[in-house]
Amino acid sequence: MEDPTRKLNTSNHDHLTYTHPPLDIAVLGGIRLEGLDRMRTTLKIKVEHLSLRHNLDLYNDNQVERLIRKIAERLEVGTSVAAATLADLTDRLEQYRLEEIERIESADDTRTRMLTEQEIKTAKVYASAPNLMQRTGDDLQATGIIGEWENALTLAMAMTSRKCKDPLSVVTLAKSGMGKSYLQEKVAATIPQEDLIESTMITESSFYRFDRHELSGKVFLIEDLDGAEAVLYPIREMQSKKKISKTVTIKDTQGKLKTVTLTVEGPISVCGCTTRESLYEDNENRSLLLHLNGSKAQDEQIMSYHRKVKAGKIDKEKEEQVREQLELVQRILTPINIVNPFAELIQLPASVRNPRRTLPLLLSFIEVITYYHQYQREEKADEHGEAYIETSPEDIEWSFKLLRNVLFRKSDERGMPEVLRLAAKLGEEIQHREVPCQRDKESQVHPSPNIGPISGRAANIRTIRDHRRQETAYWLRILTHALASRSQPKGSDSSVDG
Repeated sequence: MEDPTRKLNTSNHDHLTYTHPPLDIAVLGGIRLEGLDRMRTTLKIKVEHLSLRHNLDLYNDNQVERLIRKIAERLEVGTSVAAATLADLTDRLEQYRLEEIERIESADDTRTRMLTEQEIKTAKVYASAPNLMQRTGDDLQATGIIGEWENALTLAMAMTSRKCKDPLSVVTLAKSGMGKSYLQEKVAATIPQEDLIESTMITESSFYRFDRHELSGKVFLIEDLDGAEAVLYPIREMQSKKKISKTVTIKDTQGKLKTVTLTVEGPISVCGCTTRESLYEDNENRSLLLHLNGSKAQDEQIMSYHRKVKAGKIDKEKEEQVREQLELVQRILTPINIVNPFAELIQLPASVRNPRRTLPLLLSFIEVITYYHQYQREEKADEHGEAYIETSPEDIEWSFKLLRNVLFRKSDERGMPEVLRLAAKLGEEIQHREVPCQRDKESQVHPSPNIGPISGRAANIRTIRDHRRQETAYWLRILTHALASRSQPKGSDSSVDG
């Protein structure tokens, strides 16, 4: 039967107390839950008016023996009593640590929300309906985002990429007070909370202390990159290599030094905000850079929204309903392989800065848009039986539309003749390439506003030659219109079939 006088009080995780008459012990700072091969503690031991403080690893016999002798000398307690007290304390701390680990793991499991059949049905209807990208952009505005239509949708797609093989990272740039954190917060609210890891400030060493797979498939939100310079290196290594590792020296249970390797695996989507126009170039080249709208018109829109909120004219309940709808869509998306049959035809003008970084970002962005449309794409199987879906021309068009002010921001107008040349070449290649057109079937039900009907022929008897001509015109429009209009104001009402 357990002695009622011996008990471990865990009401305060940072100040555990243990009573074992005649000794009263406080564990200052609590104990670390990770690293079950050691138990570093700082103890305050009291006997009536006498006390001492000691730091040790309770799994190290030599350190424990020294503390026992110290207790006997300083507190005038027998060594047998001191030894029995420390042994019992160690057992109780072990039990407490295991219970805490189990509790935290159980809490993480319960964070994953189980959808009802009706919620799944509603989300699939939303994801299967036409104009998905346009509706998503409009609904993001309905959650309380003011303006920044293209930036919000770009950020949402980057966060959606967390489940893809090559997740995208985003840096939002603007002056202080422009709403960088607000935009990131509102878009992140449409992502399942168990897929988000938020940090106001983080150190380099703490980045390596995550569990091996704790960051995999997650969105890591950093509110202020200006205060996270130390972590920029592991972030870009995670973006490039999909994992980071660090070798450190620790003491084993015998007090001997040994080296261990801490490994944290990705992939991960990193989203952060900063007021600095330029970051370290290596980090900048691995991320999409979003510049917020600082115009007077945007200021007035935001102030008008705040006035309406205080006047009770904004339906906050409706905003929450729209947010929940977007979150449901995120929850039904499942990882699947993406094949882009047009990838070899995509080229960048020479005026684009860092094309070796820019092209992978563009291709990854196209991939996530395809991934977001998975309920509108025919699932196929490769020669090994692996399921995949294919990119459509609309996915590429949306990528150029959203990234024209991001990836091509630093391309000046002198590069436009080359863009036109590449567009003509791309159209010519498509004209001689046989690529099955799923859109040709869909256009019989939903004709694309971007491609006019073929004069004198019914839609159901189009020839392959006519189809190729349409594809050529379509692709010419993608590169010439999307790139040439990259200076067009963000949030325009122009839309593309999704």
